[in-house]
Amino acid sequence: MTETISPPAPNRSDASSMARNTLILIAAFATSKAISLIQTFIIADVFGVGDEWDAYVTANRIPEQIVLLIGGGALSYAFIPVFSSFLAHDDRDRAWTLASNVINTVLAVTLALSLIGFALAPWLVEHVVAPGFGPDKIDQTARLMRILLISTIVFSVSGMLQGILHSFNHFLLPALAPILFDVGILFGVAVLIDPLGVDGIAWGAVLGSVMHLAIQVPGLVRFGARWKPNFGWRDPALRRVIVLMLPRVLGLGVVTFNTLVFNNVASRMGSGAVSAFDWGYRLMNIPETLIGSAMGFVVFPTLAAFSELGQRDNRRRTMSGAVRFILIATIPAAVGLIVVGRPLVSLLERGAFDARDSALVYSALQFFAFGLIFQSVHEVIARSFYADKDTYTPLWAALIAAVVNVAVVAAVYMGYVYRLDNGLGDLVSRWQTTGEGDAVRALTGLGGVGGLALGYSVTFLVELSLLLVILRRRWGDIDGRALALTTLRTVAATVVMAVAVLVVDAGLGAAGFHDAGTLRTAIRVAVLAGTGGVTFVGAGLLVGIHELRDLPAMVLRRTPKTV
Repeated sequence: MTETISPPAPNRSDASSMARNTLILIAAFATSKAISLIQTFIIADVFGVGDEWDAYVTANRIPEQIVLLIGGGALSYAFIPVFSSFLAHDDRDRAWTLASNVINTVLAVTLALSLIGFALAPWLVEHVVAPGFGPDKIDQTARLMRILLISTIVFSVSGMLQGILHSFNHFLLPALAPILFDVGILFGVAVLIDPLGVDGIAWGAVLGSVMHLAIQVPGLVRFGARWKPNFGWRDPALRRVIVLMLPRVLGLGVVTFNTLVFNNVASRMGSGAVSAFDWGYRLMNIPETLIGSAMGFVVFPTLAAFSELGQRDNRRRTMSGAVRFILIATIPAAVGLIVVGRPLVSLLERGAFDARDSALVYSALQFFAFGLIFQSVHEVIARSFYADKDTYTPLWAALIAAVVNVAVVAAVYMGYVYRLDNGLGDLVSRWQTTGEGDAVRALTGLGGVGGLALGYSVTFLVELSLLLVILRRRWGDIDGRALALTTLRTVAATVVMAVAVLVVDAGLGAAGFHDAGTLRTAIRVAVLAGTGGVTFVGAGLLVGIHELRDLPAMVLRRTPKTV
């Protein structure tokens, strides 16, 4: 008989275990993002900010939204609390029955949606995702979408495997999965571009998705996974997951709506606007993944276990510690992206990616930087509701935020149209063909991709604010005083950091390090990043950010007690 391993019971958890899991995820995500940066340099060199990369980014919108909605993105939030409750009560038979039923159902639904997407790809591109594209660009985008939909089917299962392993507080293999996915894309970027063009990147994504799934299978074997070829649609536990999932699906449907709105409007701004928006998001997403996503993944099973056992104080302290960690890390990171972002983006300048592309990407990045803080904190706050098996409140918050998003994006597009109607002509065409300064400024301002990035950040700010107010009323206390003090002290230390970086950068400019080639720019970025890090830590200790001294204990010192 196969020996099974139970998940660590909440009453036996300790600080070192969660600290180790956090470090594992951060290290793995950092490795993944390092590989992604290599991809970025190659892609920027070959495609720059132009039509082909516009097509790839747009082609991926529908497949990634299917994964988000069905294949793990929505289900994991509903599945983990129910699956973890069976594990907490040592009922592994029901746990694995539920897992089999969920995986089989998700695979069937995702397969059906992917086939529909495959058939309707040209129509979806032309009428939903990118109505501003021309006929050739629509055809290319539809072809890429059909390739990427293959990876969507694989991810529908792989995403669920991550949720299962996270429920056992096992994070190593799920953390390696994104690395292998990026390795697959890197293979497509480095090897398949020459014979297949941008299609090679899509096939690399398919390869990466297969490796993303395969690396997690040994973990299932270790924990005694039992798969059954049944749908089990009469299983009460499956129905419970579906009931919990539906509001989350609707909430993620709002996210999908927002994403399509951004892409729809950007496609109307001409060649390169979609790419610039995506490049800015990619750069912001590096620290967001390392900080917000890593912490969110680690604390969610613990929050769910505390909620199941009714340990309110431990649940609140875990949430508060995680949010404080995020604030300490993301506030200086956001300011750093703004202050150092310009030379950082300029490192991409080679081949098809020139200085005008750099200006356009930075215009998006500087507004995405604000969203880094709100999105990262949202990773934990939203999971606090899901741990309580409440998926409706985040839905209503998302709906309200979506209304704000539409208003902001509409204002951005109206500003863009106004500029067109006042003699600037086709901004992107002028920018590409003549390089006129007014056209560059027009497209990079709030009436262009910068405004779209600001809309993205504002959406998360509104949603997060609503959730915090509701959570405070529901829990009675969210350690508000500690959160406020940490925020104020972090802001103070960040201001000192920003001043120090600007002073050092002025000195580097006087020494000839501004606009002086790739090597000197890389040195400039490294010096500024080092200055910022050292200054922030020093200033933080002076203003009393004690978490910098004992950060792991701050996040994890409160462990579940025996009940």
